[in-house]
Amino acid sequence: MTRHQEQERERWTAERIADQSERTFVVTGANSGLGLATARALARAGGHVVLGVRDEEKGRRAAARISAERPGARLEVRPLDLADLDSVRAFADRLRSDHPRLDVLVNNAGVMAPPRWLSAQGHELQFACNHLGHFALTGLLLDRLALGRDPRVVTVSSTNHRQGRLFFEDLTGERSYAPMKFYNQSKFANAVFGRELHRRLTAAGSPVRSLLAHPGYTATNLQTSAPTGMVKLLFGRVLAPLAQSAERGALPQLYAATAPGVVSGEFIGPGGLGELRGFPTRVELSPAAADAGTGDRLWEISERLTDVRFPFADAA
Repeated sequence: MTRHQEQERERWTAERIADQSERTFVVTGANSGLGLATARALARAGGHVVLGVRDEEKGRRAAARISAERPGARLEVRPLDLADLDSVRAFADRLRSDHPRLDVLVNNAGVMAPPRWLSAQGHELQFACNHLGHFALTGLLLDRLALGRDPRVVTVSSTNHRQGRLFFEDLTGERSYAPMKFYNQSKFANAVFGRELHRRLTAAGSPVRSLLAHPGYTATNLQTSAPTGMVKLLFGRVLAPLAQSAERGALPQLYAATAPGVVSGEFIGPGGLGELRGFPTRVELSPAAADAGTGDRLWEISERLTDVRFPFADAA
């Protein structure tokens, strides 16, 4: 990438999103925070946006806010609990029946640092919601995405992926659970998944691109509603003045979803000091997250835990 291209990225804002009226976007966790900011910007650009939300009433209120700002916005609100694989399958089935083609999936939803809790299928909540649910949803929608216009999967990770690792022998945290340690594991899994998906799509000759993004340090209810007191105090109050807005934090994933020059496998984050804030630019994945052996192992375990196999032949 040339220095001019880097400078262009440094100045990129949502106002530079081209017309998206021919594209359909699926955004998970779209009723608040980064998801709402992403859905709002895509709708303003004319995109048809499917808001995947755990709480339908909150989702309808979010859609009403977007419609008030942009009358005629094309929005759908659909129930989706990423921590429950049955909900993921039901969401994907209904979406597939109504949409023969999809263009972009933004894997945005997440939970942060709760006390240890198991999902309906018995998986640790953060690993279930942040990774397994998105892994399954991507696989279930991949053939629809392969028919899309400039199709992409954008998976939202975090700078915390650099502090994470996969506890393959204790994925549920039964032996040694700590809220932030397992949050970091889930964000590391997002990073590994996004890169491994890129490798497998490329090998299959698929038109779908896999991108990673992270928002830097952004003020959202992910921190302020965190049930762990120390996390809420640190991120929700002590460090809050340093955080950027959700609208600014959403720019990397919006760039990954819409900018014409992105390359499959890229990781987009804020370009400022420490990648905490700033305009979108290409950032580096940790070497551990880029390791192909780790990617293979996570993929195999994720297939087993979700019972989802990716239709790469159909996506090619």
